[in-house]
Amino acid sequence: MVKNRTQKLRQLLQRFELDAALLTGPANLRYYSGFTGTDGALLVNGKTSVFLTDSRYTSQARQQVTADRMVEYQSKTGGIADLLGELLITSLGFDADNLSCALFEELRSKCPGECNWQSLPREFKALRGIKDQTEIALMKQAARVAAEAFEEIRPLVRPGAMEQELALALEFAMRRRGAQDRSFPFIVASGERGALPHGVASERRLRDGELVTFDFGAIWQGYCSDETVTLALGTADVRLREIYDIVFEAQQRALAAIRPGVSLAEIDGTARAYIGERGYGAFFGHGLGHGVGLEVHEYPVVSPRSTDVAAEGMVFTVEPGVYVPGLGGVRLEETVLVTTCGYELLTTIGKDYSAVMV
Repeated sequence: MVKNRTQKLRQLLQRFELDAALLTGPANLRYYSGFTGTDGALLVNGKTSVFLTDSRYTSQARQQVTADRMVEYQSKTGGIADLLGELLITSLGFDADNLSCALFEELRSKCPGECNWQSLPREFKALRGIKDQTEIALMKQAARVAAEAFEEIRPLVRPGAMEQELALALEFAMRRRGAQDRSFPFIVASGERGALPHGVASERRLRDGELVTFDFGAIWQGYCSDETVTLALGTADVRLREIYDIVFEAQQRALAAIRPGVSLAEIDGTARAYIGERGYGAFFGHGLGHGVGLEVHEYPVVSPRSTDVAAEGMVFTVEPGVYVPGLGGVRLEETVLVTTCGYELLTTIGKDYSAVMV
């Protein structure tokens, strides 16, 4: 599996006339070498792959890493510079999202001879954007664990409960089921705080007749899940119920538009147009979705600015929302897999209004 991924990377290097790629960052290292530690580097050229790390991770790397060679360094920049010189690398692609400016400048200053450093093209991100069957299975399990944990704590979602207490209970329920970690700091936003798209759980207590939004996810063997549910506590305000129905219908229309070859901007536009027609376009400010995998936010982006098209094997979220300051908000999020002729839901919690009343 790792060898197949490395081979696709080599084809990309050849296409863009690069001698090698320097990869850093936990997600890249795990994807292209199998390493689950937090520090190291992987150099891939047309003939070989070399994994570099320090003494803290040497034993772990020997057990996990698939590479042609391993190098233990005392200085990260020194070890990489020596290897570039040894392999006579003159044009190097690097992942700008994971290489800090400080490390980049230090590396360039230490590299012998002339080496042309280039940020890897956007096609590099797309390599991780198409999931294989192993990845899909892990993501399904992550979503399943998160859903089971949510159902466990749902009875706690009652007037008087504190947002922070619910977030903590949800995290504990996930970990009891074997989750490595949460995908991100959970959002629990009730009442007027529901108008905050990133309303991280606070000390506010839930009240009867309001909505509460949960945005949560689990990590299972490195892979993330991401799902958002908005619950209704008793009889919600008439306008909030109207907003809920609008967001739900927008999501259903966007899901129905998903199939290979359709532009991601068009999928976004399907939901955005409906929300606009119903008079709430000004209250939906973010993109419709984002890729999910080894990182909870990764390629692709589903937004009006996206230039990508849906492809079989892509995994991304569909999360329309309406946020009205002073009133509250609704966001509903599914994570989907693009299939041969449509999509498959990886998330499983029901989103229709009858399913979310508590």
